[in-house]
Amino acid sequence: MEWALLVGLSLCWGCSFLFFKVLMATLPIFTVVLCRVGVAAVILNLLMLLLRRPLPLDAKVWRQFFVMGFLNCIGTFTLTAWAVSHIQSGLASILNASAPVSAVLLGHVLTANEQLTSQRLLGVVAGLCGVAILIGPAALRHLGGNEMWAQLACLLSTVFAAMAAIYGRRFSGLPPLTVATGQVTAATAMVLPFVLVFDRPWTLAAPTVGLWIDILGFAVICSVFAYLLFFRLLASAGATNLQLVTFLIPVVALFLGWIVLGEAVAPRSYLGMAVIGLGLFLIDGRAIRYLRFRPETG
Repeated sequence: MEWALLVGLSLCWGCSFLFFKVLMATLPIFTVVLCRVGVAAVILNLLMLLLRRPLPLDAKVWRQFFVMGFLNCIGTFTLTAWAVSHIQSGLASILNASAPVSAVLLGHVLTANEQLTSQRLLGVVAGLCGVAILIGPAALRHLGGNEMWAQLACLLSTVFAAMAAIYGRRFSGLPPLTVATGQVTAATAMVLPFVLVFDRPWTLAAPTVGLWIDILGFAVICSVFAYLLFFRLLASAGATNLQLVTFLIPVVALFLGWIVLGEAVAPRSYLGMAVIGLGLFLIDGRAIRYLRFRPETG
């Protein structure tokens, strides 16, 4: 069940790079972030009302929502949107896939039950190698140089995401819908002043129907559905395992290109996916533990 949810989350977030590219071509950066969290906040709050599930009124819980909204939405989305608009998507995918490295290291330092092991570290390295094989060497030619700040921003966004996954464990007593709603509501409140001061949306051209469809799809797929899966997985799989989704995002992009656009799949792609699978196998560890400790028969 957890692996199905992980694949579902990778499908949701795999689309986010495409939406960022499309929206950043016509909208300023804070407005793009507001489109993602603001529309999601409206939808999720309406869903809470329909289900008659009130949001918590505890000030402490709302402080935690604001911290989570900053880490998991404002910081991550702003950095990713800016980075993707300045570097190639292939390189961005490789850099984004470094999130499990941050999760493993931060989990070792900040938690008691997600300690770094040689097997997990080997799994992270294997996963990164698989992503690099999948994307191919051409993207690595642009590493460094004039695009360095965008690359650093992309890497920093993975640190924010890993910190959010670890911090989000304190919401284990709340339903995923409640936490997702509180997070995007807090994120909306934080980004709105930046939109009004810096982007001044009243000066922008009126959005077209196509743009509104893109905004709605962005919010529903990449925030509403994604965060319901995110907090469900976080409660059951842990912060480190949750970050495995970043290894799967390039695979999702590959298959979307093949199925939707008819793009050819290079032979190295199959090798890359196999190496990614090995990395997931090592980090998850359950199959290895079963083979190691299964009882003798006969």
